[in-house]
Parts: sequence; structure tokens; C-alpha cells
Amino acid sequence: MPELASATSLLNGTLPGGGNGTPDPYLTATVADFLDDLAARTPAPGGGAAASVTCAMAAGLVEMAASFASATGLEHVRERAHELRAEVSALAHADGRAYGVVLEALRMAPGSERTTRLDTAVAGAIACPMHILRIAAEVATLAADMAETGNRNLEGDALAGALLAEAAARSAATLAQLNVSLLSRHALSDARLER
Repeated sequence: MPELASATSLLNGTLPGGGNGTPDPYLTATVADFLDDLAARTPAPGGGAAASVTCAMAAGLVEMAASFASATGLEHVRERAHELRAEVSALAHADGRAYGVVLEALRMAPGSERTTRLDTAVAGAIACPMHILRIAAEVATLAADMAETGNRNLEGDALAGALLAEAAARSAATLAQLNVSLLSRHALSDARLER
């Protein structure tokens, strides 16, 4: 399915504007700058970037709590939280790029080419928050495990991580659901047939 290939390419940074060797502006900005960008009257960063960064913060809290855990066998939790934090952090900028492709398609003249390009672009705009959702679910599970079995002095941090991951997951799911409404009827019927 071409829509999925394009969405995967976008997530991997191989579409225009991604993977060109330039540093991710969201990951290199100060927190204050990122918050100013989030509040600015621009399409991105938006809800997807906020969900991504929220999930990354949750993973960071899990990673930190796991580093203080005295129970053996929790080293893998710290390592996995680190991997998830890196993976979801990159999705903040990818989400904005995906939305930019949707906006480009929406500016096209009505017709079948616009519909096809819009469906492909929307698939990318759905893929990013769905990826955030999957990561957030795993982070929430790791956080709950840390709250239960980790260092009691960091239980609050682990619980904060679980709650932040839940918020990221709910936000991402809502964004994906809203993006589905942009798909053409043809794309929706094809998606139902593929299930």
C-alpha cells in the first residue's frame, strides 16, 4: 500500500525535510524555546509534538527511577526506557513534517490527484501519533512496574511517568482519530477491507 510506505518513510526521515543531516530543531531547542514555538501561530509544533515530548519525559522519568532501583533484574527497564525515549523524541519533528505534507496536499486544486496525495499524506499524519501511542503504552507499563518494584523514594517519579505516558497515549489516539476524518471515502473503504 503506497500510503503506508510513505508514512514509514516519513517516520524514518526519508521524505523531503527529514533525514538531511540537520539536527532536530525540537531536540536542540531550550525548553523555553520549544514552549514558545508550541504557543506560536504556526501549524507545528502542535499536539503531536507535545504528545511526543510528553512521552519522552515519561520515559526519562522511568529511566531515572530505574537507575536508582536496587532490585536485580531491573537494568533492562532502564535500557528499554532509554531506547523508547530516543525513539519517541524523534517523532515530535516527524509529526510536524507529516502535517506539513497534509497542508501541501490540501492546497492543491480539487481532483483525483489531490485526493490521492491527501490520502497518502494523511496516512503519514495518522502513522506518527499511532507510533507515539504504541510507545506511550509501553512506557506506561514500564512506569507502573517501576512504581511497584522500584526504589520507594522514586515511586512518585515512576507514577508521574505513568501518568504522563497515559496523557501522551490519549492525546496521540485523539490526534490519529481526528486525522482519519481527512481520509477520502475510497481510502476508508480500502482500509476496512485490509483488516
